[in-house]
Amino acid sequence: MSQSTTATASQPGTSLLPDGGVGVITTMHLVLIVLVAVAAIAIILVGMRRKRQRTLAEREVAHNAREAGVTEPTASAPVAESPLPPPPPPPPPPAPEPVARPIVQPAPAEAEQPTTTDPLADEPIAAAAPLEASPATIAPAPVPATPPATSPSTPALADDPADAPLSLLKGLGPKLVARLGELGITTVGQIAALDEDAATRLDAQLGPFSGRMTRDRWIEQARFLAAGDIPGFEAVFGKL
Repeated sequence: MSQSTTATASQPGTSLLPDGGVGVITTMHLVLIVLVAVAAIAIILVGMRRKRQRTLAEREVAHNAREAGVTEPTASAPVAESPLPPPPPPPPPPAPEPVARPIVQPAPAEAEQPTTTDPLADEPIAAAAPLEASPATIAPAPVPATPPATSPSTPALADDPADAPLSLLKGLGPKLVARLGELGITTVGQIAALDEDAATRLDAQLGPFSGRMTRDRWIEQARFLAAGDIPGFEAVFGKL
């Protein structure tokens, strides 16, 4: 009997359990797995159902509250913590004890010296000698006032107003005066005597200064000056 058992156990690949026992264990495992899966699914379904019911209930409560005009309670803001009181200031240092200062005795006053009378104080003061009359100074002869010099920037007017220089016209600089001099025009009378055709021909010869005659109204200025009408000129074109 022992020999047959030993022989059976020594064969490789053989199991100590009978074939029927292995099948029963496998079936039990499968049944347990199925039961656990079913329970998990049931729990999930129940949880989802409760969550849905809770959501519907919250929506219904919110809807009823809106219809009733009741605002939903909001989470109250956290109460700010009151700041801690500042620490008390440190006590002031003790005042130093007063130190007694030595009393300084005042120095004895110097003995007053007897005042001596000046023997010359009673003598009368000699009267001062009268001052000699000084001869009167001769006033210098008045210097005749010289007439103010004419500013070089303002040209002097000629005896004949028509012979006044072109520089009196507004808008004529040194270059234009030089150019007009090259064309034989040097006085305001010559500009005042220009007619429309002559003015057009002269303006065409001014090159880059063409158009200045009309824009600055040379002829109108020259006619005021040639006639000697300085007030009329200044009323229209400004101070000369």
